[in-house]
Amino acid sequence: MAKVSILGSTGTIGKNVAFTLARMDTVNEIVLLSRKNSIKKAEGEVLDMYDALAAEDVRCNLIPSNSYEDMRNSDIVLITAGMARKEGMDRLDLAKPNAKIVHNYGKQIAKYAPDSIILVVTNPVDVMTTIALESSGFDKKKVIGLGNHLDSLRLKMILAKHFDINSGEIHTRVIGEHGNHMVPLLSSTTIGGIPLKYFIKSKVLDIPKIINQLKQTGKSIIARKGATEYGPSYAIANLISTIITDSNKILSVSTYLDNEIENVSDVSLGVPAVLCKEGIRAIVPIQMHEHEREAFYEAATIVKEVTDEVKKDLDI
Repeated sequence: MAKVSILGSTGTIGKNVAFTLARMDTVNEIVLLSRKNSIKKAEGEVLDMYDALAAEDVRCNLIPSNSYEDMRNSDIVLITAGMARKEGMDRLDLAKPNAKIVHNYGKQIAKYAPDSIILVVTNPVDVMTTIALESSGFDKKKVIGLGNHLDSLRLKMILAKHFDINSGEIHTRVIGEHGNHMVPLLSSTTIGGIPLKYFIKSKVLDIPKIINQLKQTGKSIIARKGATEYGPSYAIANLISTIITDSNKILSVSTYLDNEIENVSDVSLGVPAVLCKEGIRAIVPIQMHEHEREAFYEAATIVKEVTDEVKKDLDI
């Protein structure tokens, strides 16, 4: 059992993650941190959640708070706060305003929860992962971005629907930027242990269409309902549970690279990583086809350019 603190807890993602985590019964204390002018809403969310948890006989201590002091002794601090992406906006459009928020939170986490793991969700998440890392001064294994975990789940579902196969049989992964420069690793995707290329022979798969559908998923949801909600919240809760239970699963998360993958360094990108209660135990080396490698390099270049621009703006 563990303690998780959520910065930005009254937002769509923050409150949904809190409720999803509480229902998983792997966390015994969740602090819902909010600004002073939002504390009443946080209190209301907690009361509403308790009613639902009572119906499932789940016991979890939910604490609405506007004090950083309540982050003390957290195992994980989740950063969800920031300007939300609106229709027509790219995740990178959010970089400068959200960097200021994440930069401040990184410092507060270092002060009040120095032994915690920081999990970054605020977009653009790869850029924000580096900002949180540098502002907190933490070891890089303890600063993790949601990265391509959600993208990987989305690709898994797209393929499962296409082939009409249980999603549990689909093993696939997305790396790179969580955005337009994501890199689906279709070359290493398997279905029931069989390489994807052999399944393609039995049922036609329009790969460019699949990749475009994957990249547009978030925008499509935002265009229809205004925000993504259930998918990100479950992906985040799943990632937190993976860390807390010390499961050593391999998930695609954003982490600061130092030549572990294709000699890319000085930038945070989504890559396969083994997760444990200490954070990232190891980054998993991978082989890519040439076109995937080129796309990964392109993602690194784009994200690094934005990160450097944001850091210059913050004077760090």
